[in-house]
Amino acid sequence: MTQDMPIPLDLTFRDMAPSDTVTTTVNRWLDRLDKLGQRIDHCSVVIERPHQSQRHGQGFHIRVELAVPDRVISVARDPARDEAHTNVHSAIADAFRAARRQLQEHAQIQRGEVKLHA
Repeated sequence: MTQDMPIPLDLTFRDMAPSDTVTTTVNRWLDRLDKLGQRIDHCSVVIERPHQSQRHGQGFHIRVELAVPDRVISVARDPARDEAHTNVHSAIADAFRAARRQLQEHAQIQRGEVKLHA
């Protein structure tokens, strides 16, 4: 995508109220990915907070899916694996960093810089 046309985003909040600050955080991370120069046709982000009975000591579950030509890059971050995920912004950052790594690997493969192993 070009900087003139933003990447289409579907942002879903589950078991929590929508938040302008969280939406801003997601959009900032998406802008960072857009600056990598890779074509991203669509992005879907789901932010889920555990149910009230499960909330103590648990964080947010974040799923990011990027539709790129010939592939969908999917990242899911499980709050049980990382205590930092009790902060929604940290959980979002972690998921988008993982998506960025996969996007960069995908670009390297397409350029022939990385060989696929059987």
